[in-house]
Amino acid sequence: METDMVVRLVLGLLIIVVSLAIAGRRIVFLARLIRSGQPAPGRLDGAGARLRTQLVEVFGQERLLKWSVPGVAHFITFWAFVVLGATIVEAVGALFNPDFAFPIIGHTRALGFLEDLFGTLLLLSLLTFALIRRRNAPQRLQRSSRFYGSHTRAAWLVLFMITMVVVTLFLYRGPQINTGHYPWADHPHWTFTSWLVAKALAPLGTGVNAFLETFFILAQIAVVFGFLVLVVYSKHLHIFLAPVNVSTKRNPDGVALGGLPPMMSKGKVLDFEQADPETDTFGVGKVEDFTWKAMLDMATCTECGRCQSQCPAWNTGKPLSPKLLIMDLRDHLFAKAPYMLGSRTVPEGHVSEIIEDESGHHVPEAGYPRIEGTRPEQATRPLVGTAAEGGVIDPDVLWSCTTCGACVEQCPVDIEHVDHILDMRRYQVLIESAFPSEAGVMLRNLENKGNPWGLNNTAREDWTEGLPFEVRRVTDSIPSDVEYLFWVGCAGALEDRAKKVTRAFAELLHTAGVEFAILGSGESCTGDPARRLGNEFVFQMLGQQNVELLNGVGAGREHDVKIVATCPHCFNTLANEYPQLGGHYDVVHHTQLLGKLVADGHLVPVTPIDEKITYHDPCYLGRHNRVYTPPREILDAIAGFTTTEMPRCKERGFCCGAGGARMWMEEKIGKRINVERTDEALATDADLISTACPFCIVMLSDAVTAKKQDGSAKESVQVLDVSQILARSLVAPKVPAMAGGAPDVTPDVVDKGPAGPTPAATEAADTVQLAQEEGTPRLDGPTGPGKSDG
Repeated sequence: METDMVVRLVLGLLIIVVSLAIAGRRIVFLARLIRSGQPAPGRLDGAGARLRTQLVEVFGQERLLKWSVPGVAHFITFWAFVVLGATIVEAVGALFNPDFAFPIIGHTRALGFLEDLFGTLLLLSLLTFALIRRRNAPQRLQRSSRFYGSHTRAAWLVLFMITMVVVTLFLYRGPQINTGHYPWADHPHWTFTSWLVAKALAPLGTGVNAFLETFFILAQIAVVFGFLVLVVYSKHLHIFLAPVNVSTKRNPDGVALGGLPPMMSKGKVLDFEQADPETDTFGVGKVEDFTWKAMLDMATCTECGRCQSQCPAWNTGKPLSPKLLIMDLRDHLFAKAPYMLGSRTVPEGHVSEIIEDESGHHVPEAGYPRIEGTRPEQATRPLVGTAAEGGVIDPDVLWSCTTCGACVEQCPVDIEHVDHILDMRRYQVLIESAFPSEAGVMLRNLENKGNPWGLNNTAREDWTEGLPFEVRRVTDSIPSDVEYLFWVGCAGALEDRAKKVTRAFAELLHTAGVEFAILGSGESCTGDPARRLGNEFVFQMLGQQNVELLNGVGAGREHDVKIVATCPHCFNTLANEYPQLGGHYDVVHHTQLLGKLVADGHLVPVTPIDEKITYHDPCYLGRHNRVYTPPREILDAIAGFTTTEMPRCKERGFCCGAGGARMWMEEKIGKRINVERTDEALATDADLISTACPFCIVMLSDAVTAKKQDGSAKESVQVLDVSQILARSLVAPKVPAMAGGAPDVTPDVVDKGPAGPTPAATEAADTVQLAQEEGTPRLDGPTGPGKSDG
């Protein structure tokens, strides 16, 4: 073997061995650390669905392609890594044999062409990433940049390293062509970029090209394996962890959050009757209480800031950034790791002194940098606490979350931010009794009265008064002719604006000939507000009570009965969370049922409504349960509407601010979320803001009222549920008097169901507040139609 080949081989192998040793040590550490987390059962169930998700999200880059320009750039980058993996093998092979090529395919023109194509496209993608980062530079845009708080220096280093991977590739392939050690020597034009480099270097002569070939082969190996070390020590660890994280996500069938996982201790569902606070974990009180999947989430974060850019709390000036929260947890996890894994211990009698460390990465909203480094203070600091306490996560961060799920929806690597936030809330509520004081009133009302407002349960049937038909009530069991059990919910039964929606929906069902019944005063709150606040005990108490009732009256899935709910929070809890308590039901949202009745012709809108409308997606109906189309189909079936979507809609819909029990907590920081959303709706110049959730109606109508008072919204703007708008459209217009003086007649509502009273009576109480369109006479009296302000 020639001397230069020996030098090439020795230096190349030395670089590889040293790099693999350093990277391997880090990989072993990461594996031990993540495995130290609590068990997370079920994360490998449904292998077929998980394989499909891997193909779609990893190889198809579906989540990333939702953002077109960076998505396409990342798609190219991913596949460039896959294709250019062959060039790494070729470079290592060239250490041993200057004429190395893959067996069979090594000389095929297609392989050479693909390598050069993806190498060239990768350079263009890297340029795109650089421009995006310059355009969104946090130094200039501050909080408006999705990269605010990210480790931007490391990102630029990674872009440089990847660029050097491609540059050194072409700079050794070009000389290979000139020295004759090229696998595609017979077809060099197919490797078009390498061929151009070869043409540029050819005048230097064979000797120089031979030196350049060896130098850049070694440079290629040094850059590639140096990049490997950088990856395992940086946020770009996601290159290896993202496929694992995607494969182990909670819901392998899609992105929808659905129900919250039950509270667990040591991998088993926590039984409050047998749980022991001394041995069981109640939520997450310290970083080692997180599951291994949560720790994997932390290590997988790409710091891309997509979650941050969509978060309603962050967008209204609050300190919660889902990205920064995960980064703080990750940095704390890594810093505390020696104490968790036993290589260090806190000195006996040590007294922690909280001293802020100004070194390293820090933005005001980040909690980890309050204490940096692997020292005893890191091991003893509280996971949730104020700056004075040295908390990793500030209480204002924890309680700003509306659990809307925008972060989970946007995350390209399937991090489950909401689950981790709620696990920390559980500990704060159940163990520390530390939560916003106003939420305590709501919890006491739930425990004592079974509803968040603290009203008597007998008031749950007040909404039925004055209806022109009798609403059936279930006593012992659901009658065999009842198709739907109408779960009215606390808001639908007790909140004045939501009661109008309940009446409208009930009359629509009656008009369509749908047999339904209610539980009346037998209902209690589903427990959703308690669970989202973190009080799993109250949730289970209410949930078990409701499950016992529903199973007792025969509402289980084994019976031919469906449950319909107008509240997405009730809908989500009944369908996705009560199975954890032994309640398995077929549950539909009222817009799904109304959409079917309209599609089947049982409800036929006959009155055009000449107004402009925009629809607000409730988070727990849309992102949590993937119900986007039915409400829009109902509105599309009504003639006369001019519909316009807000910029943030459907998967990117913006929260109203009521979720996560925030409806019962005062919003003290930044702009009110409901005002931000209402401003967006008003910017469409809509006459009607429609939605399909009682919480959203309350939040949006409150904001609209305030806007009217300060003169920034026109008086005609209304907030209405989809069912209220549909009810209005079923009221047939007056027919002009016939010749001969025959009186006007109002035709019956067109439908394929049995004849019955129209839904007009639903809105009788609104006639004082709202009028028909200008020039249209009002129908006075107890059954006259009106318009509700929500």
